[in-house]
Amino acid sequence: MSLHRRLDHLHALAQANRWLKYFTVFTRVALALGFLPSGFVKIAGERFTSLSVNHPMGHYLEALHLTGYYYTAIGIFQVGAAVLLLIPRTATLGAVLYFPIILNICVLSLAVRFEGSLISSPLMVLANLYLLIWDYDKLKYLIIGRGQTYQPPGRKLKVDNRFPFRFFAAAFTVVALLVLLLTQGFDIMPRNTLGDCGRQCDERKDPRACYRFCDCIHRQGQPLDTCLAEYRQALMRAKHLKPGKARP
Repeated sequence: MSLHRRLDHLHALAQANRWLKYFTVFTRVALALGFLPSGFVKIAGERFTSLSVNHPMGHYLEALHLTGYYYTAIGIFQVGAAVLLLIPRTATLGAVLYFPIILNICVLSLAVRFEGSLISSPLMVLANLYLLIWDYDKLKYLIIGRGQTYQPPGRKLKVDNRFPFRFFAAAFTVVALLVLLLTQGFDIMPRNTLGDCGRQCDERKDPRACYRFCDCIHRQGQPLDTCLAEYRQALMRAKHLKPGKARP
């Protein structure tokens, strides 16, 4: 059996499962609800968060808010993708439109270490990928290439009422590992406010370096990379400082 035939068979088995159908509907609704509020805020022309402009994400959102109709257009695309997801006939188009938007948000959140969407946006990317895989039978002909035409299955499989324990166990494991990586994978976080940033410093080996990092972000408004470089240099100096030697 060729690879795409095997994928067709696995996909047909998945779509015949009643529980996976319920999960697909839930995923579509959840993703739609994730975009509707933020999309309406942009369409209304309001600023999306109350973050200070000194915050790395605040820099970006302030500039984005000042782009005029580009800011509004993003909101329209978000609301449009959400509405398309909620309509069964257009759910595939909604998933396709949703993906580049949420992928951009995910990369942005990771790049600036924004807590507001640091965990939610990667999970939404995974959920969106699931929906694209669910619609594999409709999208595969865009990937296979020319000379392929859509052929609906000749015989539908019987509804499978068995609960897919393996699927949900694997999904739970992936989500748990991703959350663990995102919450423990960064050496320091800018947090949303100066106070929140400072609270993480007492538990560190060099609190003064941490406090200077927070000051660099929230008071000086320096780029995240600049503040991270200064923080790591301070840690290196503290590490190589001999015991009993006075600090410069």
